[in-house]
Amino acid sequence: MSTATADSVGSGTKPSKASKDHKKPTSSALKGAIQLGIGYAVGNLSSKPDRDVLMQDFSVVESVFLPSEGSNLTPAHHYPDFRLKTYAPLAFRYFRELFGIKPDDYLYSICNEPLIELTNPGASSSWFYLTSDDEFIIKTVQHKEAEFLQKLLPGYYMNLNQNPRTLLPKFYGLYCIQCNGATIRVVVMNNVLPRAMKMHYKYDLKGSSYKRCASRKERVKSSPTFKDLDFQEMHEGLHFDADTYNALMKTLQRDCRVLESFKIMDYSLLLGIHVLDRKLLSRGSRRDSRKGQKVLYSTALESIQGNVKAPEPVADDETLGGIPAKHKDENLLIFLGIIDILQSYRFIKKVEHSWKALVHDGDTVSVHRPSFYADRFLKFMGSTVFKKIHPLRGTSSKRKRSSINASKSASQEFLSPKWEEKKEEKKAQSMDNLDGNFYSSSKQPDLLPRVSFEVTENDEEDLENSEERRASSSTIALDDPLPCLSRSQSDPELDVYL
Repeated sequence: MSTATADSVGSGTKPSKASKDHKKPTSSALKGAIQLGIGYAVGNLSSKPDRDVLMQDFSVVESVFLPSEGSNLTPAHHYPDFRLKTYAPLAFRYFRELFGIKPDDYLYSICNEPLIELTNPGASSSWFYLTSDDEFIIKTVQHKEAEFLQKLLPGYYMNLNQNPRTLLPKFYGLYCIQCNGATIRVVVMNNVLPRAMKMHYKYDLKGSSYKRCASRKERVKSSPTFKDLDFQEMHEGLHFDADTYNALMKTLQRDCRVLESFKIMDYSLLLGIHVLDRKLLSRGSRRDSRKGQKVLYSTALESIQGNVKAPEPVADDETLGGIPAKHKDENLLIFLGIIDILQSYRFIKKVEHSWKALVHDGDTVSVHRPSFYADRFLKFMGSTVFKKIHPLRGTSSKRKRSSINASKSASQEFLSPKWEEKKEEKKAQSMDNLDGNFYSSSKQPDLLPRVSFEVTENDEEDLENSEERRASSSTIALDDPLPCLSRSQSDPELDVYL
């Protein structure tokens, strides 16, 4: 086995030949070679000691030749001779450990039973293989995509360390198999849509409108994958409670900013909808295969629960980690994940956008600069696809009014005895004033009647002394300039207040 550093992905092969053979692989030989190669690579990695991931580990490529008759290092097999390349084995081992995947479980899922070949849901030429326990997807990728993923690994490593809960694809391994002149590159990822749960609707959503409608050929399939315009026509939005909606949108915003920082665009949201009110798919042994969940943060519900620090495996096998939602009167389970992130805004994509913008509205096409693409993607998801369930306003306003009325009545009951006492006291004082009980004398004009609040004896003496001084000065002012006003001083009608 040889090890190379900074080796380009699939070097030494002709792109045209690889592309031609990539579209028409021999299915049985390819699946067997994938299982045998991954089993050998993981087993060989177990002999290496655990250590921290270093920067040079992301560019390491290990290569080994596996002849059908076997060798001192490789087992014999009944497939054609092939060469296996394993990219960044130590880095991907760290990724698997981060998601709680044990080597034995990883090997058992991939190598124990034959892989299940899936139909291609997208427009790419990729082939998809599913492990029998629904845990992993093995996808064939093109040369440029594999090369871009290898360059992306350091940033991907940093992002996963900061936040393992994400809707971005979770990569567990990158391999290249060269057999009979064909070069096949495969990546092992998490499975977004569990096969054990029937998806009544599937969508591939980008947030664009140009040619975003499923073709006639796609619509006649038993399980078609619809697109953006189809969703607006068929569903008109999925409703979540406030906490779930906020957690979902926060996760999407964080993931889109990460993709934007890597200059990635043209990605999609793969959305699966299971209607709970309809009959479930008969699962049989599938239920047993999901009892022991092998991967942490792998379900849709786990991926958006950012506040939970220590996740537990999914206990409710009936939901398989789906996110509860509503559409009209239907109860739903939502499964989702961001896919196709290995498209960078390179020169060819810039040319594609410029050409389409000349013919159509540039803002409606799927290929766009990363910042605009992320904003449009988030706007479409947050306003059209996902919606928040608001509480009924009438009910809340009635509750507020009833609580206000209750508080008013309680305060009135508390204040009414004191209010009545004050009214009686004021009434008694008014009667005393009418009876002529004033602070008055024959030598001074009448002053204001006694105030309602209580005063002490010292205060009364000070008040009388001050009134006498004011009265004497007032009397002089009345006697000198206004003699015509001097009548009987006891007549209350001529009393004045100065």
